[in-house]
Amino acid sequence: MSRGGRDKDRDDDPERRCIATGEVQPKRGLIRFVIGPDGQVVPDLAEKLPGRGIWVAADKAALQKAVGKNLFSRAAKAPVQADPNLPDLVEAGVARRLIDLVSLTRKAGRAVAGFEKVKGWLAEGRAKVLLQASDGSERGKGKLWTPTGGRWFGCLTASELGLSFGRDHVIHGALAKGGLTDKVILEAGRLTGLRGHDDGNTAVGKE
Repeated sequence: MSRGGRDKDRDDDPERRCIATGEVQPKRGLIRFVIGPDGQVVPDLAEKLPGRGIWVAADKAALQKAVGKNLFSRAAKAPVQADPNLPDLVEAGVARRLIDLVSLTRKAGRAVAGFEKVKGWLAEGRAKVLLQASDGSERGKGKLWTPTGGRWFGCLTASELGLSFGRDHVIHGALAKGGLTDKVILEAGRLTGLRGHDDGNTAVGKE
């Protein structure tokens, strides 16, 4: 497994080239952009907007390079305008998508929050994803483990994770298989890259 919870052996992922790094990689690890009618660079986080896609790795440094060196104009082969705050806007957008997806998963009955409930799901093998707040206690987070064959992510803050569960703050959350969980994994992987968190992490493998 690679950083951001991505499988290295997923050969079925379409690949795209990042305009900042020049590397070709599965598009699940990249952010799509299009050029709007006014020549502005527009993040297409849902990958549904019309127009030729321009791809940048889900990495803050790559986005900063793309903006700073005007690589969007080179890729579009035309003068375009990129907001100087584009990296921060993309990060905020991906975070919001992730929060909303976890919230929908909770409403579908496929997510729980709280140390004891999450520990129970892990012990029973019901959890596929363990979510832990980036600003939570390292000691407390270390008492839980990454689900067998599943994923761990620590890219959301306690207040952001709390929004997903309708609370002020949440440190531990778990998601079951199915439903929107795979989409959560995708967005959490992107946010991990954008925020520079390493999933190599606090949660330990179960002995």
